[in-house]
Amino acid sequence: MKKRIANWGNFPVMESNVESFSFPGQLHELLEEESAFIPRGNGRCYGDASLAPRTISTLKFDKMLGFDAVNGIFECQSGLTLDQILPVIIPKGWFLPVTPGTKFITVGGAAASDVHGKNHHIEGSFSNHILEMELVLASGEAISCSPDQNKDLFEATCGGMGLTGIITRVKFRLKKIETSFIKQKQVRAKNLEELIYLFERYHQYTYSVAWVDCLKKGTGFGRSILMLGEHASIADLNRKRQRDPLQVRKKKPVNFPFNLPSWVLNSFTVKAFNQLYYAKNFKKEINKLVYLESFFYPLDAILHWNRAYGKNGFVQYQFVLPLNAKTGLIEVMTRIGDEGLGSFLAVLKVFGKQESIISFPMEGYTLALDFPVKPGLLPFLDELDGIVLRYGGRLYMSKDARMKPEVLQCGYPGLEKFKGIVRKYNPGEKIHSRQSDRLFLTSN
Repeated sequence: MKKRIANWGNFPVMESNVESFSFPGQLHELLEEESAFIPRGNGRCYGDASLAPRTISTLKFDKMLGFDAVNGIFECQSGLTLDQILPVIIPKGWFLPVTPGTKFITVGGAAASDVHGKNHHIEGSFSNHILEMELVLASGEAISCSPDQNKDLFEATCGGMGLTGIITRVKFRLKKIETSFIKQKQVRAKNLEELIYLFERYHQYTYSVAWVDCLKKGTGFGRSILMLGEHASIADLNRKRQRDPLQVRKKKPVNFPFNLPSWVLNSFTVKAFNQLYYAKNFKKEINKLVYLESFFYPLDAILHWNRAYGKNGFVQYQFVLPLNAKTGLIEVMTRIGDEGLGSFLAVLKVFGKQESIISFPMEGYTLALDFPVKPGLLPFLDELDGIVLRYGGRLYMSKDARMKPEVLQCGYPGLEKFKGIVRKYNPGEKIHSRQSDRLFLTSN
């Protein structure tokens, strides 16, 4: 079916023939066609990684295949979304080993983007917890891979943005929990220097993330709120909550009904928001017990929140710099402030060590910001790319809508190895996307 599609940033938008399958036989019929395609999950990456003239959606291939509630092993088809998994595993005392800031992604998408969360510095990215995957190659051949079996395919698929094949099945480990609550600590930092100190001071916390004010200048440059979390034990709950410690709350989300006019988002409104957000943390430190979905998925409470950026959409710019490149972080944030392009959602996290072919994380600090699409934005982001590369960093392909191929080449030392594996399993480049063509990962 021909339709106009976009990913979560609503930029770019293109017309695509969207096809889907519910059974393996239907997928094989789709693959018998000669036309090229890209696999597509729930479209929650931000740029053009799952956009192509022909897309094969996995959303109807969404069955749970197995749940070992004793050992915490979950197996499912790739189109199952995290929000469908959580109500099944939480009451049994399990949680996702790694989760991004939304539960509305597919398991296949989690693997293809090798998603990370607030706990990367402790527990790594999603691929660290995958036991086995099955892919269907463009040829129609089904092949299993894991850290021990067809290792090259496994490593190129995790973070490979769907270019090796259609992920159809994933088996992964879960995390044991006693309750569905998080012990949350919020600490206010007066500037970026203090925030970095706090990240180092509280490095032992399993979960950490900071909201950062990118427009504040002077002594308050980079003022922030650091949010830390640990899974609560039953002993942490009051008697009422102890009666149902693994409750799953069903809260109806609020719908963002329409695209805001582009003039609403400007440096004045962002500054006002930042002032209010920083001021709400009126104490230096606030400790409280929160439901885990509130901690991990605050924005999921607002459906279609991406409409806040207007009909032209937005670009999420996410980069990582090595731990010793704090000067680079300051330089990027200074340029953003000088341009008056502050983001409502500027999020800083710390990554742990990770060696991989194409996956985004590496040991260092990662900053993600949302910028509404408007004249002059893309050349400015090209300028930021130069700063990121100068300090040894790289950009996240799952958030990318515009980087140039040389930026990818410089940021990923394993890129040529990745391309070779893609050619091995996708020799005719039948699988390709708008992004892979733009970045010269494929040549169609």
